[in-house]
Amino acid sequence: MSAPVVHSTHLSSSHSFSKTYTPSITLVPNHGVQGDIHSGPSSDGSTNLRQVHLIAYELLSQLAAYGISVAPGQLGENITTAGLDLLNLPRGTYLYFGDKAIVQVVGVREAGPGIERFRKGLSELVPRGVGVMGMVVGQGDVGDGDTIRVVFPDQRVPLGPV
Repeated sequence: MSAPVVHSTHLSSSHSFSKTYTPSITLVPNHGVQGDIHSGPSSDGSTNLRQVHLIAYELLSQLAAYGISVAPGQLGENITTAGLDLLNLPRGTYLYFGDKAIVQVVGVREAGPGIERFRKGLSELVPRGVGVMGMVVGQGDVGDGDTIRVVFPDQRVPLGPV
């Protein structure tokens, strides 16, 4: 089995559902994706648990099998992965991108009302969630084709919604 990789990266500087492809993004600890509208603290000043949104390319392939074409970035993710079962990672898993960028997985991104506005009926096809959310703990750039090293926590606690 080959190592998981970054399929593509995306960001948006405005409040839009989908994000635009970019060859690489910069992750900033306790902040998120540099230049992305969802970076920084939460609106109430608390720690932002949704600094980085990751979706598996395999989910997009499953949707295509149902006749629903969704391109990477269209579901609002910052990082589209390939070869990694994101939804079954335990809470607290660390994802290492290259030598420096590190994301700690904190929970599942639930399908909110935006997904139905994007494509009617889509939320029924993703009942477990639309990828995972993480916090940046190590600064660095993430780009297409980067390998992802997965480090599991000592205790395997299933992901809940964030």
